[in-house]
Amino acid sequence: MHQDNFDAGTVERLDEAITKTMKETGIPGLNISLSIPGRGLYEKSFGVSDTKTGTPMKADLYTRIGSITKTFTVTGVLQLVDQGKVGLDDPISRYVSGVPNGQNITVRQLAELHSGLFDYVEDKQWFADLRADPHRAYTPRQLLDIAFAHPPTFTPGAKWQYSNTNLVLLGLLVEKVSGQRLADYLQQHVFAPLKLDDTSLPSDSAMPDPHAHGYSDVTPDGSVADATNWNPSWAWASGAAISNMKDMKTWAPALLEGNLLTKKTQAERLHTISIGSPGFSYGLGLLNTGGWLGHNGDLPGYESIAVQHPADKAVLVVLINSDVNYQDKNDSSIIANTVTSIVTPDHPWPTPLPATRE
Repeated sequence: MHQDNFDAGTVERLDEAITKTMKETGIPGLNISLSIPGRGLYEKSFGVSDTKTGTPMKADLYTRIGSITKTFTVTGVLQLVDQGKVGLDDPISRYVSGVPNGQNITVRQLAELHSGLFDYVEDKQWFADLRADPHRAYTPRQLLDIAFAHPPTFTPGAKWQYSNTNLVLLGLLVEKVSGQRLADYLQQHVFAPLKLDDTSLPSDSAMPDPHAHGYSDVTPDGSVADATNWNPSWAWASGAAISNMKDMKTWAPALLEGNLLTKKTQAERLHTISIGSPGFSYGLGLLNTGGWLGHNGDLPGYESIAVQHPADKAVLVVLINSDVNYQDKNDSSIIANTVTSIVTPDHPWPTPLPATRE
């Protein structure tokens, strides 16, 4: 459906604000889309996709989307729940062996990040290894071995903690129950039905063409490097997916409308629990950020946001080709806050919190 642009005054304010913010933060390039049915569409590319050549950023470029991947993996799990093959309150030990206390950790607790399992990306040696060799490939089991070498951080269900370990387990659950590789399952049951033709979970570090180069300071000396072809296998079911703006604009509303699930299961996904920061809560693989529902992502070279606000069906997508944070704050959230403060001042994206890994 064609949608007209916002009024010229709003467009001018947005152009100026984004340009100013990019200058302050040092963001090399970004794609942004904000649409509100009946009000307007703002969709633009800013900056460069390649700092060496100065090639302009373009809307159709592939990008890594980090933790937005979590929304796909959990959708796969919830589809299996709908088919009666998985129970949300089943213990993970029923599907994946070798999980410490696995008989007391439910599928639901993994999806809502209440398991208490240590997050492998917080392992200091692992992070030092990533800095030293970002091309290294990891298997899901290797990631779990890193996590399980640490004691659980709390009793299952006691509180919320961001942990990529949970999603690696859910990825293995999908593989075990479906008999398919996670990448193939998602392609067949999530991406294809919604015509997300430019979205994939890669098995290697290659980026499809045309793509935006990504820039990161996750290096031994903290200098900024081209991270485009760093191996994302360490993020796998938690954060390794590739997509573009077109597909993210489709996915954000589909995620909230539950197009691929029964109404009952979708209601389970949308039931969010406070995560301890005012205005933030988490459902099943779904983040509520000041009323904006969906997810954000952040991994070496790239940051992303794909969300919808139920009040006016506003859809916001932000894709940035850098994870070099400004004053320890997530750049994509700075942009989201800048844009929504102008267009949806009654429900702005919250002022960014200090950034977290992945």
